[in-house]
Amino acid sequence: MPAAEPTARPSARSLAYARIRDDIIRGRSAPGSLLSENELAANLEISRQPVREALMLIAQEGLVEVRPQSGTYVTAIDPDRVREAQFIREAIELASLAACGAPTPGEERMLRDILRRQRLAGDRDSFYPLDEEFHRALLGLAGHANAWAAVSAAKGHLDRARYVGMSATRSVQDYVDDHERVVDALAAGRTDDAIAALREHLRFVFADLEAVRAQQPELFGSAPPARTGRPSRR
Repeated sequence: MPAAEPTARPSARSLAYARIRDDIIRGRSAPGSLLSENELAANLEISRQPVREALMLIAQEGLVEVRPQSGTYVTAIDPDRVREAQFIREAIELASLAACGAPTPGEERMLRDILRRQRLAGDRDSFYPLDEEFHRALLGLAGHANAWAAVSAAKGHLDRARYVGMSATRSVQDYVDDHERVVDALAAGRTDDAIAALREHLRFVFADLEAVRAQQPELFGSAPPARTGRPSRR
């Protein structure tokens, strides 16, 4: 038998980007935190160059601010960028859903399996990646899986608002219920109902945003982030 082709390993920059961005999204790196290139490189066991490149990409999403001669700081959640990203995401996901018909038996099994795993998720940390997987899968139904890259590039602040809001107004299982309504409607051939259910689901982020803003106003500080550590050596 022919030897299996080796799986391409992600680059050091990709690894750094994913880890740093995820820490910001999940609040492990809070607004105002100073991100040291040296410390990040040491923790990730890579050189500083891919860390610097990853931070430049993350800065383009508005998740960090690079200050010359000072360092790189995590920004506060920007409600305006949340709304912009939501507009982009909704436009892409609803248009894609409108372009697909009823899922094939294999596609429905795939979606039901994601729902099953979501039901087993006990908290937002375990649910969050499954939520991402579900929405990517919906785009894939109409052959638009590559559009997820465009969605992801725009939704850094939206992801932060979604993550902190997942336990603010609703339980994780409420989100799974939303997903199940979308799948049930698709499986029954009711595309319009699926679109309506998905639109309502996506727009819950606005209620979540206001709830979190009232409970944790420090996440939305309008002032420049305060220094909370040592500046990185550049």
